[in-house]
Amino acid sequence: MDIRKFSLPEIIFGHGSMEYTGSYALQLGAKKVFVVSDPGLERSGWVGKLIEVLEASALKWVYYSNVSSNPRDYEVHLGADLYKAEGADVVIGLGGGSPLDMAKGVATVASNGGIIQDYEGANLIIRPLPPMIFLPSTAGSGSDISQFAIITDVARKVKMSLISRSLTPNVSIIDPEMLSTAGDDLIVTSAVDALSHAVESYVSLIAHTLTETQAVKAMHLILDNLKPALKTRDPLAMENLSMAAVAAGMSFSNASLGACHAIAHSLGGFFDTTHGMVHPVLLPAVMSYNLPACEAKMATIGEIVLGKRLSSSLQTAEGGIKRLKEIFLELGTAVHFREIVDDETAFPQICEMATKDACLLTNPRPATAEELLRICQEVW
Repeated sequence: MDIRKFSLPEIIFGHGSMEYTGSYALQLGAKKVFVVSDPGLERSGWVGKLIEVLEASALKWVYYSNVSSNPRDYEVHLGADLYKAEGADVVIGLGGGSPLDMAKGVATVASNGGIIQDYEGANLIIRPLPPMIFLPSTAGSGSDISQFAIITDVARKVKMSLISRSLTPNVSIIDPEMLSTAGDDLIVTSAVDALSHAVESYVSLIAHTLTETQAVKAMHLILDNLKPALKTRDPLAMENLSMAAVAAGMSFSNASLGACHAIAHSLGGFFDTTHGMVHPVLLPAVMSYNLPACEAKMATIGEIVLGKRLSSSLQTAEGGIKRLKEIFLELGTAVHFREIVDDETAFPQICEMATKDACLLTNPRPATAEELLRICQEVW
């Protein structure tokens, strides 16, 4: 029997759970916390509420919000300099994937030195990171659960993947109330991101029972709750989307991802596209490409999407992929690359970069740059 590993933070889930942030920071030895978030969360009031919680616990704090939608290497370095200059001791990330990945990057450089490029790849972080507490404001990125951080190398136009057990935060506090201020576009792109995490980790070459169980649960929760959440902001549906993001995060953090994310990372590094916009375009095409290598699993996904099995595994898998495309159209997402980028000539370079992405290593079907390019051309 193979040895399996399953890594995750301590998870606090539920409405109002932000109130526990201060007490958990104190348990981790905090005296001065380094808070990472962004202007959008400031405007919606969540940064102010978090600061109130921290001050109620008599904690000192320093705030850093120099965070782009695709976090930049130089922003990480500025944040690490500020962390050290202020004598902070615990990192708190509040937001979607961008502030949380920024928090991981700051913690890495502040504790290990050098530049963030030194840690591109797997298991290159040697020294312990400062304690980290994350509060996700979206139901999608999974950064509050995962061993991954994605940072853009501006000079190379590459989204670097950092993968290490050290990047898993100590505590993830998931308060579904934070979804109440999210707009429809953010809810949709976050949910589709989580769905792609679930699908790709489910068919990953290193998937196992612990990850597969979480991936399947995430798919059910997203497909059952996304439209009700958009239509009425039903609190239970919103809570279920948050739980789906947690489940998908548990799965991909331990089973990794595939070609969809490999291309998405390269595309985002080159064009600075929003990560969640890419998956509705790519996911069905990548699923079709992978189908010959994992028909039984794709049929399981098809059954979840369709709500039934068709006469054969192949028909169920193909029917599920077709229906998924229809769902994305119904949600109003982009379904062609030409809707989000304007330079088709860059794709050979993008696909060549994607072959070097760590996510491609666990794709169920090997893929060359030429094969990735054909997938991209199919959805241009």
